[in-house]
Amino acid sequence: MVSQKVVIKNPTGLHLRPAGILCKEAMKFRSLITFTFRGSTANAKSVLSVLGACVKCGDEIELICDGSDEAEALSDMVKIIEDGLGE
Repeated sequence: MVSQKVVIKNPTGLHLRPAGILCKEAMKFRSLITFTFRGSTANAKSVLSVLGACVKCGDEIELICDGSDEAEALSDMVKIIEDGLGE
């Protein structure tokens, strides 16, 4: 299991479009990919779970990847978040 904290940079937070982009990226990996925010855990492969976390711009989440491709998954997920999730 690997984890890393990352700050959400896009101005509108994780609303529908960036949540969809995040989930689409997470689905490319076999590893379980979750993130924690304010004491709750969300499944990064579920759009509803990501939206339910109510993450806003400037919030810090901790990405957690666990599985056979965890290091690559974590690296790619951090990169896509730091690049603004298409916004």
